[in-house]
Amino acid sequence: MNEVSLDHADLNSANLYINRELSFIEFNQRVLEQAKDDSVPVLERLRFLSISSTNLDEFFEVRVAGLLQMAELCSIQAGPDEMLPLEVLSAISTRLHQFVDEQYTVLNDTIFPLLEQHNIRFIRRSDWNSSQEQWLHQVFHEQLLPIITPLGLDPAHPFPRILNKSLNFIISLRGKDAFGRHRSHAIVQAPRALPRVIQLPQGDVECGPHDFVFLSSVIHAFVEELFPGMKIKGCYQFRVTRNSDLFVDEEAVDDLLRAVQGELASRRYGDAVRLEVDDQCPDETVSFLLERFGITARELYLVNGPVNLNRVTAIIDIIDNSALTYPPFTPHLPKPLVGGVDMFTVLDAQDILLHHPYESFAPVVDLLKHAAVDADVLSIKQTLYRSGAESVFVEALVAAARAGKEVTVVVELRARFDEEANIGLANRLQEAGVHVVYGVVGYKTHAKMLHIVRRQGKQLKQYVHLGTGNYHSSTARLYTDYSLLSSNNKLGKDVHSVFLQLTSLGKVPSMQKILQAPFSLHQSLLDLIEQEISFIEQGLPGRIIIKVNSLTEPRLIRALYKASSIGVEVILLVRGLCCLRPGLPGVSDNIQVRSVVGRFLEHTRVYYFENNGDPKVYCASADWMDRNMFQRVEVCFPIDTKQLKERVIGDLNLYLSDNCNTWSLQKDGTYVRVEKDKDAVVRKKKRNGKAKVEEKTGLSAQAELIQAVTQY
Repeated sequence: MNEVSLDHADLNSANLYINRELSFIEFNQRVLEQAKDDSVPVLERLRFLSISSTNLDEFFEVRVAGLLQMAELCSIQAGPDEMLPLEVLSAISTRLHQFVDEQYTVLNDTIFPLLEQHNIRFIRRSDWNSSQEQWLHQVFHEQLLPIITPLGLDPAHPFPRILNKSLNFIISLRGKDAFGRHRSHAIVQAPRALPRVIQLPQGDVECGPHDFVFLSSVIHAFVEELFPGMKIKGCYQFRVTRNSDLFVDEEAVDDLLRAVQGELASRRYGDAVRLEVDDQCPDETVSFLLERFGITARELYLVNGPVNLNRVTAIIDIIDNSALTYPPFTPHLPKPLVGGVDMFTVLDAQDILLHHPYESFAPVVDLLKHAAVDADVLSIKQTLYRSGAESVFVEALVAAARAGKEVTVVVELRARFDEEANIGLANRLQEAGVHVVYGVVGYKTHAKMLHIVRRQGKQLKQYVHLGTGNYHSSTARLYTDYSLLSSNNKLGKDVHSVFLQLTSLGKVPSMQKILQAPFSLHQSLLDLIEQEISFIEQGLPGRIIIKVNSLTEPRLIRALYKASSIGVEVILLVRGLCCLRPGLPGVSDNIQVRSVVGRFLEHTRVYYFENNGDPKVYCASADWMDRNMFQRVEVCFPIDTKQLKERVIGDLNLYLSDNCNTWSLQKDGTYVRVEKDKDAVVRKKKRNGKAKVEEKTGLSAQAELIQAVTQY
C-alpha cells in the first residue's frame, strides 16, 4: 500500500482502512494458528480447528450472504476502504480457498497423527478389518437403514430441498431402476439425529480404546444397499451453506415475536452461498451441484475430509484424558463473598468487581436468586440477550414473579442464532406473569443490566449488576468478561432510567454515570479522545488504551488517527475485526494494535483514558462498531472505586505484557505473532501488599490472571 502522512492525507482516504471482511479472515487465521501451536494440548487444538470452522459458517451465512445480495443488485455501496461488493467477494474467495486447504492440512497432517500417538484413531474405510466392517455393517442395518431415505432423481423425484449445513451425499449411478429406466444421480441425506462420529466398541471388535469412524464412511461403505440392482459409480459427501440472516420489517408488524418466529423456518432454506464437496468428486458431478444450487465456482470449496469439521469435536467429551486438554481450575470467589454471606449486606458496604472466568459467575446468579426469595425485594428488571435455552436466570425470574414481585424482562428476540431459544424463554416468562418486552423497534438491546429495588426500613434501595458479557452461565466459563455489582445510588438511578426508556419509550434525562448508545456513548468517546489531544497540546502526556472485540466505526478511527498524529499514545487490544491501520507515518505511528487469542475468548470491553494522571476507566457492553454505537442499546459504566480501577488497569497491563498469545497488526492488514524473544517483567502483590518482581521468558495474560485473582 502507498505510504501516507497526515499532512497530505485525507482521513477519509481508502488507504487508511482495512476491509472489514478481510479483517475477519485474519482473525480466523489467528484462531487456526492455535490449532497449529505445539504448546496447546492436542484436544484443545482440535477444538480451535472446530472454532475456525464454525466461525467460517457464520461468516458465510451472514456476511458473504449479504455481499452476494448486494452484488446481485449491482450495488456500488462501499465501506471506508472503498471496495465494492464484487471486489470483496473476489478477495474473500481467493483468501478463503487457501484458508480451507490449510484447515484440512492441519487436520490430516498434524492433528490426526498427534491423536494417534495417544491411541485415538479415526479409521479410514480402507483400513477396516473384517470384524470392524461386520460390526459397522450391523450398525448400518439396525440404526441407519430404517431412517435413511435415498432419493433417485427424475421428473417425479426432483432435486430435494437441502437443509442448511446438513450432511448429504450425491450418488453417481449406472444401470436401470426397478421400472426399467436409466438413472444417473441420486441424493442421500444423512439424518440430523445421527451422530457424525461413531466409536468402535472395545472388546467386540479388534480395536483400541478410542477408535472412531465417521458416519459418512459408514454410509459410503454400504450405500449400494440403498439402490439394489444398480451399480454405484461414486458416492461423494457435500454440504451447502445458506443465507441465514433474518429479515423482519419491524415497522410493518404488530407482533415482533410472531414475525421472528415466522422467519426462522425460512433460515433453513435460504439462498445457497457456499458448497463444500469431497475433493474426489468428478467435475461433471460438481457442476451438476453448482447448477442446482445456483452458485458459481467462486463459492465452491473442495475438501479433503469431513465437510463439517465441527462434528469431529464430539470425541472431546468421550475421551477422559486430562493431559490432552487445558488443566482445569476452579474459578475464584472474592473474599467478601466467601461463607454464605448476604449479598445485599456486602453490596451495602462495597462494590464488587468480578473478572470471569477467573472469578466465579455464581455471585451474579446468587444475587438474582436471593432477590427472588427476599421478602423485602419489590421489583426486578433484567435484560436478556443470550442466556441459553435452559437458563438459571429465567428460573429465578419465574420464581420472583410467582412470589408476587414486580418483574420486567427485556428479551432481545433478534440475537442472531439465539432467536428460537429467546422466543421460548419469553413465552415461559410471560406465562409466569413477568412483564416481557422485546426492546425497541430498529435497535437491538445489547446492554447487560440487572436492577433490583429493595425495601430497607422506610427507604428504597437500588442494587445493580452491569456486565460486558451475557447472562449465560456456560459462556461465563469460556469468555473473559467483567461484572460490576453495586448499590451506588447514582448508578442505580441511571440503570432504572434506561429500563424506563426501554419499556415506556420515553426520553431519558441526562444520566450521571452511564454513557448510553445510541445517544451519548459515541459523542462521549469522541470527547474523551479529544481531551487526550488537548493534554498533548498543553505539553502534558496523553494515553488511550481500548480493549474491544472489534473496531470498525470510521469516526472513532479518524479520531484515533488524529490523536496519534498529535502525539497521544494509543494502544488497542482488539481481539477480532480491526479496520484501523497502525504504523502509518504521521497518521498512526503512535498506535499499536494487539490481538490476544488464547484459551478463553477475550470478550471484555474496557476503555482507558489517561486524563492527565487521573485515569478514567470504563467497562461496556459495546464494541467500537457502527452497529453498537447507532443501532443498539448499549451501556458503558465507569469504574470509579480506586481499588477496582487499579485492578482493571493492572489487568490491562498484563495483556500489554503478553508474549505467548498476542499478535501485532501490521499496516498491510496482516498480523505477526509477538515472539518470546526477551524476558517480560510481571509485577505481583504478596499477601503483605509489598510488590515483588518476577522475570519470565513467556507471559500469558490469561494464565497469569488464573493465579492473580486469588489475591482479591
